[in-house]
Amino acid sequence: MAEARTQKLEQRIPATLKPGSLGERLLILATGCIKLTDHMARTQSARHIGGQVMRSATSAGANYQEARGAESRADFVHKLQVVLKELRETQYWLMLLECASLAPASALRPLLGEVDELIRMVVKSILTAKSNAARGD
Repeated sequence: MAEARTQKLEQRIPATLKPGSLGERLLILATGCIKLTDHMARTQSARHIGGQVMRSATSAGANYQEARGAESRADFVHKLQVVLKELRETQYWLMLLECASLAPASALRPLLGEVDELIRMVVKSILTAKSNAARGD
């Protein structure tokens, strides 16, 4: 069932995003977080934390798009660091949803796994960009 939803989502992804790219994965993460929060209870705590999840998850992808148009390597690194901060914030809010039992673990686990992978990818990209800058590439 999850595969069918992913396939439907992938059919709507703009052709400008390469399959499996960081940009595509950030878009899929944001969409997953939106869908998660849309199905949560309408309690005060769930609305608050759900809003935080949506803001940070959607911000990560938007900031990545900004990084793609960076004016310099330093600007690129800075914008990727903002993406990293937003991903770490998303991770925190998703963990809080799990700890507070505000969303089913079965819905949270895939999102938490994806956030963890995206954090690793962004950290590696930052390190690579900094290393290339130090070498003068």
